[in-house]
Amino acid sequence: MKKLVATLTLVLLTSAAVSAQEKEQPKQVIAVKGQCEMCKKRIEKAALDVKGVRSVDWSIADQQLTVYLNPKKTTGKEVQNAIAKAGHDTAAVKATDEAYNGLHSCCKYER
Repeated sequence: MKKLVATLTLVLLTSAAVSAQEKEQPKQVIAVKGQCEMCKKRIEKAALDVKGVRSVDWSIADQQLTVYLNPKKTTGKEVQNAIAKAGHDTAAVKATDEAYNGLHSCCKYER
């Protein structure tokens, strides 16, 4: 009986820890325009440079950025602002013409 109680307690504590981690690092998917591997590196670097971003992955095929962040340190909007500064339009923030024009010719996407 004591082993059963100990096992159940351990399972509950583990579940609570995993749940707390998920709340601290929510997953967001953001549409980001780009064309190639150079874009991928630039977009991911811009997102990772935002304090509070844990990990990112931008898909060239579907032009979606998956980002895990700590909401106590940053927001999806801040991530999008950083990406736009790097020259890439996002779902909510458009890059300035100056930032877009600074992209390599193969990285220019249809605006």
